[in-house]
Amino acid sequence: MRFGSWRQNGSLNTANVYGWGENKGRTEEIIGNWFAKSPVHRDKVVLATKVYGNMAADGDAWPNHDKLSALNIRRAVDASLKRLQTDYIDVYQFHHVDRRTPFEEIWQAIDTLVTQGKILYAGSSNFPGYKIAQANEIAARRGGTIGLVSEQCLYNLAERRAEMEVIPAAQEYGLGVIPWSPLHGGLLGGVIKKEVEGGRRASGRAADSLANTTIRAQIQAYEDLLDKHGVEPGEAALAWLLTRPGVTGPIVGPRTAEQLESALRAVELELSEELLSGLDEIFPGPGPSPEAFAW
Repeated sequence: MRFGSWRQNGSLNTANVYGWGENKGRTEEIIGNWFAKSPVHRDKVVLATKVYGNMAADGDAWPNHDKLSALNIRRAVDASLKRLQTDYIDVYQFHHVDRRTPFEEIWQAIDTLVTQGKILYAGSSNFPGYKIAQANEIAARRGGTIGLVSEQCLYNLAERRAEMEVIPAAQEYGLGVIPWSPLHGGLLGGVIKKEVEGGRRASGRAADSLANTTIRAQIQAYEDLLDKHGVEPGEAALAWLLTRPGVTGPIVGPRTAEQLESALRAVELELSEELLSGLDEIFPGPGPSPEAFAW
């Protein structure tokens, strides 16, 4: 399972709270309905979901309704298994750090679930580097606890802070890195070109970013560089992530078949050294750790 094998398998990533509000849990239900219609699909995917968010029906988070207490983890995984219509989860991820629950308690719950066959592995999401280290050191001290096998973090060309501590920690402890928001909310998907050619204006995070003249100039330079090399922006952003040390594979969330086909093309796309250097000039990373912040 560790870690490159994920690239050879299909994978589905969700969380118990996805759907949000009155619809939280809905995305797990959609996946579960798909499995129920075609059970053969279950063995062909790596299934990952997350625990942390408040799942109380009335929205009021009492103790053990959210976060990473042993009781909430055990209740949450049973609820997710029911919605997903499966008897096991490949990677059960902690959606956020829980500052009030010690890892000794968290790992006690995870060990029980692994023994019961309800989950195979545990992963983290949005963890700082020191928490990855803390989690795996405590797991090692327990003996027999496998520890974290993956970290799902915000990482893309426009947001490279993970290179400072998170990715080095993940590499040191053998975790696969699963970047979320690989197009940075659409900002790296050719937003300016779409405005000019099709009249489709950016929205949400991308629109807010483009309102900053410095960022807009940076994105324009990015799109101009890729146009020069004959590469689509969204495909280049995904392909760039696949060149990064420690990255298992970015999470994509296509809304259309065309977007899915574009994401699949990125897997086969090879970026030249000239193009990679040009991308680094436009989106300079922090540099190697710890030199980037030590001297």
